[in-house]
Amino acid sequence: MTRRLALVLALCGSWSTVTASAHEENVDYATVARIREEAFSNSKVMETLSRLTDGIGPRLTGSPQYKKAHDWTREQLESWGLQSAHLESWEFGRGWSYEAASVRMIAPSVAPLIAVPKAWTPGTPGAVKGKVVKAKLESEADLEKWKGKLAGVVLFTADARELKAPDKAYFLRYTDQELDELAQFSIPGAQRPGGPPPGVPFDREAAMRRFRFQPVLRKFLIEEKVLATVEPSDRDGGIVRVGGGGSREKKEDPGPPALVLAAEHYNRICRLIDKKQEVELELDIKAQFHDEDSLGYNTIAEIPGTDKNPEIVMVGAHLDSWHAGTGATDNAAGSAVAMEAVRILKALDIKPKRTIRIGLWGGEEQGLLGSRAYVKAHFASRPEPPEGQRDIPSYMRPPSGPLTVKPDHAKFSVYFNLDNGTGKIRGIYAQGNLAADTVFKAWLAPLADLGAATLTNRNTGGTDHQSFDSVGLPGFQFIQDQADYFTRTHHTNMDVADRLQRDDMMQASAVMASFVYHAAMRAERFPRKSMPKDPPPSPVPSPPASPPAK
Repeated sequence: MTRRLALVLALCGSWSTVTASAHEENVDYATVARIREEAFSNSKVMETLSRLTDGIGPRLTGSPQYKKAHDWTREQLESWGLQSAHLESWEFGRGWSYEAASVRMIAPSVAPLIAVPKAWTPGTPGAVKGKVVKAKLESEADLEKWKGKLAGVVLFTADARELKAPDKAYFLRYTDQELDELAQFSIPGAQRPGGPPPGVPFDREAAMRRFRFQPVLRKFLIEEKVLATVEPSDRDGGIVRVGGGGSREKKEDPGPPALVLAAEHYNRICRLIDKKQEVELELDIKAQFHDEDSLGYNTIAEIPGTDKNPEIVMVGAHLDSWHAGTGATDNAAGSAVAMEAVRILKALDIKPKRTIRIGLWGGEEQGLLGSRAYVKAHFASRPEPPEGQRDIPSYMRPPSGPLTVKPDHAKFSVYFNLDNGTGKIRGIYAQGNLAADTVFKAWLAPLADLGAATLTNRNTGGTDHQSFDSVGLPGFQFIQDQADYFTRTHHTNMDVADRLQRDDMMQASAVMASFVYHAAMRAERFPRKSMPKDPPPSPVPSPPASPPAK
């Protein structure tokens, strides 16, 4: 019987389980049909998204809204009937939030400006005024050049950005050709079709130099009494893309207020300065640090397994966001879809063989901190990095030593993640796990008419599946249409509920629920790649050379 005929019979309710081939995966078309019906006819995903975005708002790790989001998701999952709903904590640092940022040019003319403060930088003591000075400070030599010249100024830290006419649409979906190309193996480092523009390979040493220079620069700005720093957004059209600055360490001075300004407004001021006109700005930033709770959180809940309990299948996404918008596409979308997937399975009264566990992570935007902490606590860990490397972001330092595997590592089956915006799922990255090919091809078959049919052995990075993959556990991220993720919403003030695609969110929920269901019900634990190799031991310092013989 053909798969097409099997699918037709399943959707008519007359087929239970078919086998993809004589020796491959069992695919439960009847349950997939029930999952699809619940996902499209009784969806709750947009209600969840509304609460996370319009209701709770931005969820910067450590902020009051962030903790509120974790508390609400725990309660919501519990109300749907999931068990063991709880929060797990890990050390993070200072919290931060802001209420308002008013920035105006008051000379040579008056104009309101679009600006957002960087996270973990201070506010102002009411409205303050300062002359604009443009200066690049990228080295010790730059600091020496400007020493004694910046007291009380608003420091513009870059030249004007050249703004060109858009060369592509703001809203993008994969073409059939792009998906075909994506399905082909690519040597690691090559550009994926439709992805961001290709760049030079990651230069760790250059990144380390920039990282090490930041505390030096911050100290200089404090000593020089700079009023505030301003940099241009790397997006056009009034879109402000912003992340963090300052410091999350309570004992450290975060430096002066720091703002990201709409590129068009930044450029106007640069042109005035280049024409030797004096520009003055008025700033009024209401921001605050939160030191009452230094912990980050993960929301955890589960549907207990039956005969395969306590083997574990996990699904998740990061709940935290940046602060300029409401974190709709990054990543309330992924969190709501993961929640909807387990809600669907619970609503259908699925009795999974393996425990299905959801994890909603915090601190992803600061380096996958929540999922890394969870994996370290439950599955596998490496020694703490040596002295001198502990302040370096985890993504910039090499593994610190041999992997210690915990008992639950053997009980783990697979983790599925969603974190690339609001676009529909088009397939899945197999993350170099060739043994997963047959499994994923079978699971995608009843979802092909939803647009999810592409399988690629390429790796993808930048999100929480890496925390699992890095310790030898199967962890996967789905392929998604870009929509306007990279052109408009990623970390910007336009990452709001209006940019969410309702139909795509329902489709993603159906795909996610189907994958989780089949992983929980398959006869064997999900196939794994080889365990990662332990890094070479740190070199032992050589003894001092003996003095030359006389």
